[in-house]
Amino acid sequence: MAQTVSLSFFRFGPLSARLWALGMMGAARLSLPKIPDIGFWKLCGSGIGEGFTPVPNTAVYAILATWPDEATARDRIATHPLFHRYRRRAFEHWTVFLSTQSVRGQWSGQTPFKPAGLPPDRPRPGSMPDKPTDPAPEPGKGPVAALTRATIKPRILTRFWGRVPDISAMIGADPNVAFKIGIGEVPWLHQVTFSIWPDTATMAAFARTGPHAAAIRAVRDEGWFREELYARFAILSDTGTWNGSSPLERLRS
Repeated sequence: MAQTVSLSFFRFGPLSARLWALGMMGAARLSLPKIPDIGFWKLCGSGIGEGFTPVPNTAVYAILATWPDEATARDRIATHPLFHRYRRRAFEHWTVFLSTQSVRGQWSGQTPFKPAGLPPDRPRPGSMPDKPTDPAPEPGKGPVAALTRATIKPRILTRFWGRVPDISAMIGADPNVAFKIGIGEVPWLHQVTFSIWPDTATMAAFARTGPHAAAIRAVRDEGWFREELYARFAILSDTGTWNGSSPLERLRS
């Protein structure tokens, strides 16, 4: 069985629902570790627009988690009361299920994602047994997702966020991007970017050009980050909608 990563997004409307979601950034920390079979997890907020901005968006929140396999991930997210409460309060939600192809770096001192072929975390005693699941697509074939996570050094915050609008405009204008969002654990200091591409070649071409390539050089030359992680995933499946439809429909069409 291969580890599965889930990334769930929730969009909230009325002020009461947004205040509830903000409060859950603290309260859900008590419930998430108790969910059977869950491994690494993170609660994230977002920025306005598509998230690539330092201005917080009170409407959109995300939960990232790792699981022993896809069947367990889908079952827990579909049936556990915590995820049910999020879906009941949100007016739209979307979850994508991923299989890690490659990863380097750390997140909170851990390397949470395990490429297919490595054993997943051992399930907790009394948890549901492994179930069969389809194998992940071979690396280099089919659509891929990219996730970057960084802890930004406070002294370079102005330079970092000064580059983000150019990168955001560039990725927004790229017709190949099926989905993109910026999220984070702590506003301004902890930044996560997540995007979905039709294949690795298209994703790599974007990374090598324009403002994104310049930002990568600055990260290396000037040491912008205290901690960083880069991961690439195969896409297994999804559930729910975002902006009225599954973002994966763009890849299927």
